[in-house]
Amino acid sequence: MIIDNLNRQKMKSLKHLFLMLLLLWGGLIKAQQPSSVTNAVSPSLEVLATKSKAADAQILDARTSEEFAQNHLAGAINIDPASASHEKDIAALSKNKPTFVYSIANGRSVALARELREKGFKEVIVLPGGIANWIGSGYPIVNNAKKGISLSFAQFQTLTASSDFVLVDFGSKYCGACKKLIPVLDTLEKKAGFSAKIVRIEAYDQTALLKELKINQLPTLVLYHHKKQIWKKAGQSTSAEIEAVVAQHQTELAKSN
Repeated sequence: MIIDNLNRQKMKSLKHLFLMLLLLWGGLIKAQQPSSVTNAVSPSLEVLATKSKAADAQILDARTSEEFAQNHLAGAINIDPASASHEKDIAALSKNKPTFVYSIANGRSVALARELREKGFKEVIVLPGGIANWIGSGYPIVNNAKKGISLSFAQFQTLTASSDFVLVDFGSKYCGACKKLIPVLDTLEKKAGFSAKIVRIEAYDQTALLKELKINQLPTLVLYHHKKQIWKKAGQSTSAEIEAVVAQHQTELAKSN
C-alpha cells in the first residue's frame, strides 16, 4: 500500500516535470523564431506610403523589366526574380534597411520577400494587393505609358454606353490570374445569345482610369447598363456565373419596364 502511494506520487511528479519542460521548450522555440516571421504581416497602404518615403527605405519592384519600364513606384529598384542578374542585384542591397516589395498583385512579391528574409534581410514588407491596389487606391506612380493610349473618363463612359450591356474586363497580359479569365471571356464572346458586349482594358495602359474607378485588384469584371455600374467582381468568374448575372439584370430591367 505504501509502495503504491509512493509510485503514484512519483508519477505525479514526473507529469509535472514533463509539463514544465514542454512549456519551457515552447517558450524557447518562440523566442528563437526568426524576425522574418514577425515581418510577414503587411501594414496598411497609408502606413506603407509614409514609411516608404524614409530616406533609408529600399523599394523593390519584383516584376519584369518590361513592366517596370511602363510604370513603377517612385524610387523603386527593379529586382526581377527571373533575371540573370537577380543574385547580383540582391547582393547590392542593404540587409539592414527597411525593404518594401511589390509586384502586380502579391505573387512574385511574396516569393521575393521570402527569399530576402531567408538571406537575412531584417525588415521586409510586402505591398498589400500589389501595384494594382496601390494605383486603385489613388497613390502616385511613375507612368511611362505611350501618349494616345490612355482613355479619358468621358471616353470610357461612351464605351460603356455603346451597347445595352457592356462587360468590362480590367486585367493585364502580365497578370497570371487575368490570363485564366481569357478563355472564359472568349467562350462568352462566341456564344450565341450572350447579350453583353465585352471590352478588355489593359491596366498598365489605363492607370488613371483604374484610379478614377477605384479598381484595386486584377482581374476585375464590371457590368454596365447605359453607363451605370450594375455588377462588379474581383478575381475569377465562370462563364455560367457571368451569364446568370447578365440574365438576371435583363429580367429585372424587363420587369421594371
